[in-house]
Amino acid sequence: MAETLVVNEVYVSLQGESTFAGLPCVFVRLTGCPLRCSYCDTGYAFTEGRRWLREEVAAEIERLARPYAGCLPGGDASAGERGGDGVATPVAPSIGGPRLPLVELTGGEPLAQPAVLPLMRGLCDAGYTVLLETSGALDIAAVDPRVHRIMDLKCPSSGESGRNRWENLAHLQRTDEVKFVIGTVEDYEWAREVVGRHRLERVCPVLFSWAAPLTPAQRVPSLKAVPPGQTPLGRRELAERILADALPVRFQLQMHKLIWPPDQRGV
Repeated sequence: MAETLVVNEVYVSLQGESTFAGLPCVFVRLTGCPLRCSYCDTGYAFTEGRRWLREEVAAEIERLARPYAGCLPGGDASAGERGGDGVATPVAPSIGGPRLPLVELTGGEPLAQPAVLPLMRGLCDAGYTVLLETSGALDIAAVDPRVHRIMDLKCPSSGESGRNRWENLAHLQRTDEVKFVIGTVEDYEWAREVVGRHRLERVCPVLFSWAAPLTPAQRVPSLKAVPPGQTPLGRRELAERILADALPVRFQLQMHKLIWPPDQRGV
């Protein structure tokens, strides 16, 4: 079954996080994840989905990307050479930035499905700017180096910090990003110490992302509980602590949750 993937949803929206925030993006949300972080807002992707051929996923990405072709002088929506996986190269890049739309593989945990590796390679061959959202619990070494890997390091309040694969740090490059989802004072202090110990800002961009509270619809029973003794940290306090400690990190909120209801799917 290596040529298929179990897919939860494929849609186009604005990228809500990372250094690419605000840009049009085709999201491919894959089904399944070995972690159960306390703040996970996509628990529906743990089990919901259907099996797609890898070529079907690539074709749907191409269909959703088509309106962005022909945006520049001389552009032709039907143009573009096809890569080895049969994906048409999108025509119109963003001036001074990445080719649009971006394509992000997310989940769930995309790396739990082996067929995601050749899918990402084929999308890179076709000229897409490809992002991977990954938990940091699985090996990132086999991911095509052209992919922008946005890798979590799980903080204490996640309930999954023991799953961090520290060996992944040796594989990071400048085009990658490391994300800490922070919901408590203990998370912040832990993340600050990790950034300093590994000098992560010298490796790649570092993101401190505030953990937005879950709505009742987002909370699934299998999520881990926040460990006892943790002190909640608000978004303003997180921002003020970053400034007070002069940390070389990027504060971020989930932009899509400010535009649409926080539990709306497909955005």
